[in-house]
Parts: sequence; structure tokens; C-alpha cells
Amino acid sequence: MTQHNRPTNLAELTASGWKSKSVKQEIRDNFMRMLSGGEELFPGLLGYDDTVIPEVNLALISGHDMLFLGEKGQGKSRMMRALVRFLDEEIPYIDCPEAPLHDDPLAPITSVCKRLVENVPPEEVPIAWWPRDKRYAERLAPGTKFADIIGEIDPAKLAGGASMSAEEALHFGLIPRMHRGVFAVNELPELDELVQVGLFNILEERDVQIRGYPINFDIDVLILFSANPSTYNRSGKVIPQLKDRIGSVIHTHYPRERELGIQVTEQEAGIDLGGDFPVIVPLFMKELIEQISIAARQSKFIDHQSGVSARFSIANYRTMIASARQRAAVLGEKPSVPRISDLGHLYSSSLGKLELDMMGTHQMSERQVLDAIIAEAIRDVFQEYVDEHGLMEIAEIFAEGVKIEVGDTLPSSHYAELLERVPPAWEKAFEVNTASDPAVRASCVEFVLAGLYATDKISRAQHHGRVVYET
Repeated sequence: MTQHNRPTNLAELTASGWKSKSVKQEIRDNFMRMLSGGEELFPGLLGYDDTVIPEVNLALISGHDMLFLGEKGQGKSRMMRALVRFLDEEIPYIDCPEAPLHDDPLAPITSVCKRLVENVPPEEVPIAWWPRDKRYAERLAPGTKFADIIGEIDPAKLAGGASMSAEEALHFGLIPRMHRGVFAVNELPELDELVQVGLFNILEERDVQIRGYPINFDIDVLILFSANPSTYNRSGKVIPQLKDRIGSVIHTHYPRERELGIQVTEQEAGIDLGGDFPVIVPLFMKELIEQISIAARQSKFIDHQSGVSARFSIANYRTMIASARQRAAVLGEKPSVPRISDLGHLYSSSLGKLELDMMGTHQMSERQVLDAIIAEAIRDVFQEYVDEHGLMEIAEIFAEGVKIEVGDTLPSSHYAELLERVPPAWEKAFEVNTASDPAVRASCVEFVLAGLYATDKISRAQHHGRVVYET
């Protein structure tokens, strides 16, 4: 139905053959059509094809309200927002300025729309169209009050003569206003208990009770929740009656493979590596960024219940690219290639995103924990790339007093001169990447030197952004 021929009044709508559907039936019908047609159901959501998405599919077919349960940065909110694509492109509603909701023209639930349909000829009942993207609302639980998502008695309407027990005296919250749409609550366990009580009444009976006055009409809404397992499973955080009324609990997770994590990071970072200052990112540098997140999730110093968000990888990846681009602008290197020394700027994008386990840190600062995690990630990736054989030869050269200074502000051409005294380091760099570009070589050499340090073959000292490797 195009904008030019869609009905504008109730008589035209009835004549068009349009039929009322509940929002869950509407979503189910569109989902089944797309599923049977082989369409991509959740574009842009990576790593969930065999785990999360099958469970969501069954919940949609079942007509369930859903809870997405997982640690931070696992795409819970994105998954909830993705369900909007299964709504109709637009739906009709009674276009009445006094109506508080988007009433179904064939099944109005508010008093003002019921009176309009009963007392006005169908050709005079105006119809407007509600687009799909306006039929979704989301609320963060902390600080949310009953009036925000359920409603409250409006003193101004009482002063105007409305009865306190009448629908006209109410100011409706977000859930009633999302009648015929989708409403999502993030961080459910942080929701006030009084609000949780109001929610389970809506989930079960689909009616609204405000200050003891029941407003008996059927609210048609798909309700979604997200929560972290550590708080959701804690006794008393979510009332049992509300848990019992949530149809499906969908467990999310972090990428199961490093390669998949890299794909997610690159997709979400959305960085154009071309332009006036192009950047080439070697695979081992991408792997390092993702391995830092993996190491953090496994670290005894990090609170595992909180998790390490995918935003940690994304922010670090952007910082690494930014450091390389800054070098390109200052030194005129095109293309620029990220190096290990660029990771020295990850404090700005990492601190605050890691929640320390205060029982396991033994008074370590967040910077010290991050340093340990980065060193562990470098060691793990380095050992995948470089054979142990030959490393001691490099270490022995350093033992003779050789010192090599590297840094994010040094030109790539300078690295060949620095390493004339340690030719085996070049050979190891070639094992990592055989490229002949000086910037790529500089990145590989730093990777080898950092790997030697991470495996305790040589030592290093940091001074104002420069790193000196020595025995």
C-alpha cells in the first residue's frame, strides 16, 4: 500500500480489506514470511547464527516476551532493536488529537476513540499511519519511576473536572503509549520493585493499574528486557512473579573465536582506512587488539561477572588507528601501519571499561592490570607467529649491550638503520610478514621485539612514549 492510495478514513480502511492483528501476530507473520523466503533475518549480528538467533526465532514464533541475558557488550540492546524489522512498514491508527494512544481503527481501546467510532460516520473518522521506526521505545532501568513507563494521575486533568477513577484523568507512561508496538527495558534488575509489580500485571493481564484505579483495556505490546546474569540471578533483584511471566530467556555471549571478534570489531568501528592518510593494519595487529579483550575476560584481575564489553575492542582498535594516522600526518608516511608502540595509547580508551576484581588485584592499579593483559596478549599472539628457534640468538646480541629504541613517532625508514646491529630480528620479522614496505617492516620489527620482551628474552624501559629494548 503506497502513500498515495492508502486509506485516510475508517470507511476507506474497511473497504480496503485491512485486518487487525496483535503486534505479536504481526511480527510472527512477517518473520515467517522472511524465514520461508530465505531472507537474512538479523543482518549485522555476527556469531549468533547457531546459538542466540535460533532461540530468538522460536520466541518470535511462540509470541513470547523476551529477556536477553548476558554480560555487557554482547549485543543485547542491538538484538532487541533488530526485532523492529519484523513489524509492518506502517499501520493505521485513529487520528484524534485527544487520543492518548495509537488506537487500532477496527478495535479501539481508549474511551475517546471508542466514542468517536460509535458516534461519527466512518467516512469522517480520520486515519493516519504509524511508521515502523516509531513503534519502538527503550528505557534504561536505573532511575526509572512508575510514572515513566506505566503512568500517573494527572493533577491538571483532575482540576479540569475529570474523575480520579476515569481513564481521562491519567497521564500514560511509555508502555501504554507503545500500544501496538515494542517496548524494551535495559538492566531489568535495577528497576524499582514497585515498577516491576506494575510490569508483571501488564505482562499477565495486559491492563494498567495506577494508584489503585484499574483501567481495564487490553494493551497490545511486545515487551523485551536485558540483564546481566550476576544481578538477574541475585536473590531479590527481580521479583519471582515477573520472572515467571517472561516467556523466553535468551542467553548471549562474546565471540567464540578470535577471527569472529575481529570481524565484529571492524564492522562496529566503521573506520575508512583510505582517504588522505591511508592506514594498512597487519593481521597480527588486529589479532592483538582482539586478544587483549580475550586476555582481559580470562584475567584473574578482572571481575568476570561484569565482563569485558566488545566496546573495549572497538575503542582500542580506533585508538590504534588514530595513533597510526597521527604519525602519517606528522611524518608524511603513506600508508601508515600501526605498531606495538601505538598500543601505548590504549590507556585512554581502556581505563574505565575494565572492572577490577578487588579480591584478585592485590592492590594493582588499573594501568598495571592493563599492562599485564597487553603483555599476555602479545606473548600469546607472538608464539603463534614466531618459532622459538632463533630467538636466543637475538637475545644474545642484546646481551652484548645492544640497545634498540622504538616509538610511535619514529619514521619507519629509521628502523632499518636501528636494526643493522640485530639482523636476526629482521629475519624473524619476515616470518611475521614478508612485505617490503618500510612501514609494514617497522610494525613487524616492533612486534618481534615486543614478543621477545613478553617471553622474557630481553628487557625494556619506557621513557616519554619511547621504548628501549635491551638485555
